[in-house]
Amino acid sequence: MLRGIDVSAYQSSSYGTDGLSFVFVKATEGRTYTNPKLAAQTKRARDAGLVVGFYHFLWPGNLTAQAEYFVSKAPERAGDILAVDWETTGEGTHATNAEKDRFIRKVKELRPNNRVVLYTNRNYWLNVDSTSYAGDGLWIADYVTPGKPRIKAKWLFHQYTDEPLDKNVADFSNRSDLREWAEGA
Repeated sequence: MLRGIDVSAYQSSSYGTDGLSFVFVKATEGRTYTNPKLAAQTKRARDAGLVVGFYHFLWPGNLTAQAEYFVSKAPERAGDILAVDWETTGEGTHATNAEKDRFIRKVKELRPNNRVVLYTNRNYWLNVDSTSYAGDGLWIADYVTPGKPRIKAKWLFHQYTDEPLDKNVADFSNRSDLREWAEGA
């Protein structure tokens, strides 16, 4: 299992990278929010030689506009991973299954040379998701033993805690395998 973290504007741009193989950086949310630390947090990961991913917090509606906004803000580089964060919004709503699926497909259409994955929590995966569509892979949040999420589906990334920050593992034997998968879009 490889170790990684995900960061947003809530975390420092000088986060620790020792022992990490990957970092997901929040890029955007909806159609107007861009992480003000996006460039600095991305540079930190690249300077450490980590595999880099970017995620978009999905809101219901305007899927094409959200996908276009996300890819306009997330740096474009071969081998970077793109993710959609599908969960409850601050207003208590969420994108539908069809919207989630359309968003993933639209991002893949706009960025065919990047892997596109779904990030969601165990409750959404088991009780809200009805299509099991996760693009190129599933990133599951379930706060249990690292690498042992309580789902039967094949997953690639597992967020196992948010204390003191979001920590993840990836189901790859080494960083080279992860990089090779990411570059094989």
